[in-house]
Amino acid sequence: MDFTELITRLEILDTCAVSDALDSLGVPGVADGIVRRSTRQSIAGRVRTMQLEAGKQPDSDAPHLGTRSIQEADDTDVIVLEQRTGINAACWGGILSEAAHYKHIRGVVIEGPARDVDEINATGLPLFSRSITPVAARGRIHEAAVNVPVDVGGIAVEPGDFVIADGSGVVFIPAAIAEEAISKAEWIAAKERHMVEAVHENESITEIMDSKYENLLERAD
Repeated sequence: MDFTELITRLEILDTCAVSDALDSLGVPGVADGIVRRSTRQSIAGRVRTMQLEAGKQPDSDAPHLGTRSIQEADDTDVIVLEQRTGINAACWGGILSEAAHYKHIRGVVIEGPARDVDEINATGLPLFSRSITPVAARGRIHEAAVNVPVDVGGIAVEPGDFVIADGSGVVFIPAAIAEEAISKAEWIAAKERHMVEAVHENESITEIMDSKYENLLERAD
């Protein structure tokens, strides 16, 4: 299936349904501790990765961190950064966000700190990160590689995987199982809508939750 169709289907889901779907498949995907820092928008798209390392950029002619990813990304991409150096320095800020938003990049997810969050919010770019700091990257961290495997919240993430992020958190879906996981998430979301309808029809909430919710994933096949 075309990945753009999968993104379209993923856009109308939420992280909770996708997390449940991955649970039913026995696949970890939730990046714990990564939270929304700007806008109230949800994002869904394909992963484009960037990895940071400690120290000053060894090549003085190398592009500024983040710029290659923005230049190469398109409007189906979410830029995902790994800054696990232990140095409290931001690997993403306001000017990069303005450029990313201008290119219609869907959002940014960071394993590590970001800065300029008020400015980023004003751009309209959805940003999710582990932490925030005003400390700049210059002289402290540098871009080591793009489009390589990264670790986000203990989840192994590959370029081309899928990601969904909203107010509840961030969930990654391996590309190899994306269609199956999204189909299961759609099934779960439909079942939960029917449960909400049952509430509105005055069915007992105890009955709804006990008989339908608790065993829901056992029937997600």
